[in-house]
Amino acid sequence: MNNIRNFCIIAHIDHGKSTLADRLLEYTNTVAGKEMQAQVLDNMDLERERGITIKSHAIQMGYKLNGEEYVFNLIDTPGHVDFSYEVSRSIAACEGALLIVDATQGIQAQTISNLYMALEHDLEIIPIMNKMDMDNAMPEEVEDQIVELIGCKPEEIIRASGKTGMGVDEILEAIVNRIPAPKGDPEAPLQCLIFDSVFNSFRGIIAYFKIVNGTINKGDLVKFVNTEKEYSAEEIGILKLDMSPTKSLSAGNVGYIISGIKTSKEVKVGDTITHVKRPCPKSIEGFQEVKPMVFAGVYPIETEDFEDLRSSIEKLQLNDASLTFEAESSVALGFGFRCGFLGMLHMEIIQERLDREFDMNVITTVPNVSYKVYTNKGGLIEVHNPSGLPDIMAIDRIEEPYIRASIITRTDYIGQIMTLCLGKRGELVKQNYISGNRMELIYDLPLGEIVFDFYDRLKSISKGYASFDYHMNGFRPSKLIKLDILLNGESVDALSCLIHVDNAVSLGKRMCEKLKELIPRQQFDIAVQAAIGAKIISRETIKAVRKDVTAKCYGGDISRKRKLLEKQKKGKKRMKQIGNVEVPQKAFLEVLKLD
Repeated sequence: MNNIRNFCIIAHIDHGKSTLADRLLEYTNTVAGKEMQAQVLDNMDLERERGITIKSHAIQMGYKLNGEEYVFNLIDTPGHVDFSYEVSRSIAACEGALLIVDATQGIQAQTISNLYMALEHDLEIIPIMNKMDMDNAMPEEVEDQIVELIGCKPEEIIRASGKTGMGVDEILEAIVNRIPAPKGDPEAPLQCLIFDSVFNSFRGIIAYFKIVNGTINKGDLVKFVNTEKEYSAEEIGILKLDMSPTKSLSAGNVGYIISGIKTSKEVKVGDTITHVKRPCPKSIEGFQEVKPMVFAGVYPIETEDFEDLRSSIEKLQLNDASLTFEAESSVALGFGFRCGFLGMLHMEIIQERLDREFDMNVITTVPNVSYKVYTNKGGLIEVHNPSGLPDIMAIDRIEEPYIRASIITRTDYIGQIMTLCLGKRGELVKQNYISGNRMELIYDLPLGEIVFDFYDRLKSISKGYASFDYHMNGFRPSKLIKLDILLNGESVDALSCLIHVDNAVSLGKRMCEKLKELIPRQQFDIAVQAAIGAKIISRETIKAVRKDVTAKCYGGDISRKRKLLEKQKKGKKRMKQIGNVEVPQKAFLEVLKLD
């Protein structure tokens, strides 16, 4: 056990975590030859296409120092705020962390938030300044920022480059010398913490665990403490680039277990595995429950695919524990699920993964957040969907969730960022200078306002320099009203939203104009209206596709033409009564992107 080191790599997005992980794998000869490619641990198509890490990836390496053999268990984590739950789970399975800071960009919001997460778990932090080979690197400035943030000595910071391999030997030695070996007793009752799982259609569910105490052997009878189910450990092993089976694993190690579990509900991330004959006295303190930030309805395009969609989402939840869902139904879309996501990117990725991995075509409704509605009789209702809002006369007040946002940016962009935040009903709490021309703005913002495009707009205003991080900050009373979109007088509940009084009229108008462009023309006129209660605030008409019925009348009495037109008018009217309007998925997505 003294020669095991468990550590993860944490950093802000695009600071070079995966590239540095490549170099560590190369220097320890874990991956060589044709297996070696850029971002070798990002094994999902989506990750390679977008150039981001979505899942944390665990891998074991061997390293020799001063004649001693060491085993390194490395977990490469994502950097985007939408995948911070992955980071928290990786941190729970480690004793140390490599904190990587880009020498060209300095400390950014996710660097700070991931660092605090690691410090809460008492991890040993090794600060590394990456991208030192770049011409625009600012080592002295960034070094001062790191020293100020962590309180370490300047000589403790390792200067490295994931691209050229500079400083990698130093990092490997620091892992051995600075990160403590895992504590635990191989002879004690078995206690393993599940930190991730994945569904395999041939082998069932594969759970990844870290052994805190005890030893597990192949063929042992094990029990999952929270679900109280018992299984036989058909295969256990360590995580190399592929899974590599072993006979036994003891305290301090990270590995996987296959026990033929077919139902996804039976494996929970954060659960404890123990022996049936000699169980551990209590389960390991798991992770904090995930708090979804954005809610959206996910519906199958064909109603009969509902059960397939359920099993697809369950399998996806195994691999992404931050996804939450519950069944719901909608008048327009039939049966589907209300899903909770950590942000808009997370929602986009889940939709893409459902399509690629499970071949599910889905419609996603307008994302919203959950509100607390207090009724006149003193009751409290939690509303995730505008259609669940009680009658307006019965409502005393509506409270909406607020967040405390931290935005770190260059001073050049302060004015534009403040204008953006004020436009989103933000309140400035404080601003402070971090160093030189970098500044931190702390804002209180309504979560409903930042759900759609806040992050994208922040990035474009600041040319990519501003970084953004947030945490929940309670609920506050607010003047919110329900905005309905009506097509031919019928409400489309998938497009309804709860919105602040001041923005309702302008948003309603813009939604009507956008839908007029996107909904295909029918054989009859379609009225697109935005309404608040019974009051229509905006209307657009999608004109009918009309056949020229008077083409065959040349000359003769005008009444002949009029008769044909009247006949057509009656037909259109009848068609309008029985016709229904399909809203294409493209229209839903475009409405979301409305500024």
